[in-house]
Amino acid sequence: MNLIVKIALAGLVASVGFAPVSSFAQDASCTCATGYSGVNPIGSLGRVNGDVMVSQVAGYGPAQTGGALDFGSRVVVGAKGSASVRVGGCNVSVPANSTLDISRDENKICLNVLGSEKTAQTDNTDNNDDKTPLFIFGGMGLAAGILAATADEGHGVSP
Repeated sequence: MNLIVKIALAGLVASVGFAPVSSFAQDASCTCATGYSGVNPIGSLGRVNGDVMVSQVAGYGPAQTGGALDFGSRVVVGAKGSASVRVGGCNVSVPANSTLDISRDENKICLNVLGSEKTAQTDNTDNNDDKTPLFIFGGMGLAAGILAATADEGHGVSP
């Protein structure tokens, strides 16, 4: 097999193994978007029921009705909880087992609710379900196998 074809094939296999995980994810649009008027805090928690945490400077803490929210805030609702958030013209309900992220997109505030995410669950089990290393090493092994199978042993050109 031609050396250029081998290199191209190995590069293709390796690039699939090393592709960033985010390239496989879908872009999430805003659940609700509103204009940013330059005031801080930008919003607040309307109601809080059950297992609800909110990101703070020193990590996560229990959410409270009327608590202030700003860019980068995350509201995490557990299996036995619910919350509502008011930001600008948006009033968003956050159901059980979901998270709400607040971000800025130019002159807009983007509220994005992600339902049934692992980050919204409050269990403390240590499940490591990340398969990225498996794909990386699998891609490297496949590329090495292809190169070994297509190697022209003893058929090289000598000077």
